[in-house]
Amino acid sequence: MDDKTAGIAPDISVLMARVKEGNKNAFQDITRRYQQKIFVLAYSFFRNREDALDIVQETFLRLYEKAGLFREGEDFKAWLFQIARNLCIDSYRRNRNRRNDRAADLRLEDLPSEAGDPADSERRADLRALFRSVLDKLAEKQRAVFVMKHYNDMPYLEIARTLEIALGTVKSLHFKAVRNLRKHLGPHMGMTS
Repeated sequence: MDDKTAGIAPDISVLMARVKEGNKNAFQDITRRYQQKIFVLAYSFFRNREDALDIVQETFLRLYEKAGLFREGEDFKAWLFQIARNLCIDSYRRNRNRRNDRAADLRLEDLPSEAGDPADSERRADLRALFRSVLDKLAEKQRAVFVMKHYNDMPYLEIARTLEIALGTVKSLHFKAVRNLRKHLGPHMGMTS
């Protein structure tokens, strides 16, 4: 009886061992588990849905090609996010001019969010638009750290590894991002600084 028939999801090391053997079902399972998180990471870099989707596709293609480089016991999520991060940086450098032309494409609606059923949908839409514009004004690393922390639920240490920066820098960038968001959102939310 295999893991699926037992109703137990195999852990990532088992799935990666299967991917190394060419098992497409294991590859699809990993893709399903991580594609949204990779999308959010890529979206934090580009603020464009199509560019982020391209990075997601390229990340999983690289995972499949380089599965043999993954060592059992290694932090899989950090390894996968490093692949995605490198692809984001390479793409960003290649397409710097095109990116500037499309900077206005940020749509917070493309990011995953907790779906509730608020009574005041118009106010919610206004707040979402305001948040989107303020998030767009953050420095790129502040925005990336904020998105990784709050949309991907990544701990600071994992963000530090993914972005290859010091843990203290991650905490500082997050603090600055939150402070800047509060500063710009506060007056609209009835808060004073």
